[in-house]
Amino acid sequence: MRKMILLVTAAVTAVAVATPAAAQPSGDTLVTFTVSTSDLTIQVPAAVNLGSAFPGQTLTGQLGNVTVNDQRAALTATWVASVVSTAFTTGSGGPEETIQPNVVDYWSGPAVSTTGTGTFVPGQPTAADAVSLSMPRTAFSKTAGSGNNSATWNPTLEIAIPGDSVAGLYQGTVTHSVA
Repeated sequence: MRKMILLVTAAVTAVAVATPAAAQPSGDTLVTFTVSTSDLTIQVPAAVNLGSAFPGQTLTGQLGNVTVNDQRAALTATWVASVVSTAFTTGSGGPEETIQPNVVDYWSGPAVSTTGTGTFVPGQPTAADAVSLSMPRTAFSKTAGSGNNSATWNPTLEIAIPGDSVAGLYQGTVTHSVA
């Protein structure tokens, strides 16, 4: 018997598989926008009538809401509101028809409302802290915080009417400002 050797050879064929092109690992897009700002403003009542009193008496009344609105969107959003008064006069405004601002006292009282973050400080929290309006005084301030904010207070005036004042309708101007 003859033996037969069968030789089997296997051919291995390598098949190349196409790979995709190398992609970037990431892509950046620079995005910009603006946070808008506005102004630092103050709103006050246009007019107020405090009533009446006789010479030698003290007249006390509230002015109505004063509001500082800070829309500056500042990193350090601090401000100071000041107040001062003119003399109050009647008739021709002669000496006996004039009440000087040194007898006009003011106190801010506490905040009626606030918005935003930070520290809001009344200039004169109580009647015991009242100051004469013969020179500019701090009415209210914001001493710390950032971003938009507002504060509202309802200040009080106390006018010591001199004993020699003449009768009449007196008028003067109380000016609030903010910086």
